[in-house]
Amino acid sequence: MKYMMDTLFENLTRFLALLVLVVLVAVFVVLYNNAEPAIEKYGLSFVTNEKWAPNMNIFGGFPAILGSVLSTLIAMLLATPIAIGIAIFLSEIAPAKLKTSFGVSIELLAAIPSVIYGMWGLFYFAPVVREIFGGNGIGLLTGGFILAVMIFPFIAAITRDSMNTTPDILKESAYALGATKWDVIKDVVIPYAKAGVIGSVILALGRAIGETMAVTFVIGNVHQIPSLITDATTSIPVTLANEFNEAESKLHYASLFYLALLLFAISFIVIAFAKFYFLRKVRKAK
Repeated sequence: MKYMMDTLFENLTRFLALLVLVVLVAVFVVLYNNAEPAIEKYGLSFVTNEKWAPNMNIFGGFPAILGSVLSTLIAMLLATPIAIGIAIFLSEIAPAKLKTSFGVSIELLAAIPSVIYGMWGLFYFAPVVREIFGGNGIGLLTGGFILAVMIFPFIAAITRDSMNTTPDILKESAYALGATKWDVIKDVVIPYAKAGVIGSVILALGRAIGETMAVTFVIGNVHQIPSLITDATTSIPVTLANEFNEAESKLHYASLFYLALLLFAISFIVIAFAKFYFLRKVRKAK
């Protein structure tokens, strides 16, 4: 009986693992089938074409692709160091009374719906950006800032939990050898938690590159290549959200699916590369 339960459990877990791959392939097939008319018409030139004019039945995805990449890059550059600093403070520096309240606050930030972040960014953050950096406050920089605010709780919470797994004996041994708190954090805690830190950044990257509602409020929703970081532009998720229900021609509909397919490919490639490359380096270092 015990052997049967073990076999059943093994087969069930194998089935669930394969189910993930089936869903992944199914998503790709649906996106590709619906995008096929646009793929046949434009090919890879769709990626480099800058013009998006539904009234003329001309579609190019470069502004939306560039907007997605740049807004995500801005968000990651802003959020990662801040989030890791918060995680270090909560894990190694903060008094015990503050750790719980600060930790709960960060987790609550992660639970706030994205539409609320978008409204806050539009009515509060955009005027601040306008005053400091110029422009009208709606554009690429504001979108990157809002994404950074949305993703840093994920990085901070996961990084903090990873750092908390560092065995006390390792830290106490370092202190016994004369290490300072900074030495312990730099040479013991961060190397031990490196895999968790990288994992948190990868998860945040996936959240940022596919975010829709918050960015829709503040990025400007204009199909153009920004000449300044404060200029209005668009992103792939924003374009899909704004135009999918309004697509009238078959080519417009297929072009939107082509953008979705490109977003799927970009997300898969970037996250897979980050995961396998960086985590392999971490394992080699260990």
